[in-house]
Amino acid sequence: MKAKEIQELISFLSESGLEEVNIETDDIKVSIKRSAEQQIVAAAPAVQAAPAPAATPAPQAAPAPAPAADGGGDTTSGGNLVEIKSPMIGTFYRSANPESPAFVEVGSSVKVGDTVCIIEAMKLFNEIESEVSGKIVKVLVDNAQPVEYDQPLFLVEPA
Repeated sequence: MKAKEIQELISFLSESGLEEVNIETDDIKVSIKRSAEQQIVAAAPAVQAAPAPAATPAPQAAPAPAPAADGGGDTTSGGNLVEIKSPMIGTFYRSANPESPAFVEVGSSVKVGDTVCIIEAMKLFNEIESEVSGKIVKVLVDNAQPVEYDQPLFLVEPA
């Protein structure tokens, strides 16, 4: 299952009002549940037991929306800053590997299509590209932290 398909499942769950979606194939088992805060709780490979992944991300998911609440919508109240948001749930990484420098730092200039980070989802590493040109003003997520779908990752001052 590709990250895009998982995104579509998340959108389906959000739009349908359903509380839970379970999909199981020979290769993978995905369980997506809506919590009281209407956040996605779990997605796991079939080789793992479904209850274990559901229990692990839930405590970490609660603090994650705090930076998103500060950001508001696509722009912030402090000016014309634009958010680069996570297109999926997963683990946020600022660089390709621990020895490599971060893709972007505060003050870095980015163009549309530049890689700004990597999000690991189900052992797949997805490069996240900037959708705006400008200067990175703030990094909103710590390295190796879990992120939610549509969670702001960076604030960019458009060029």
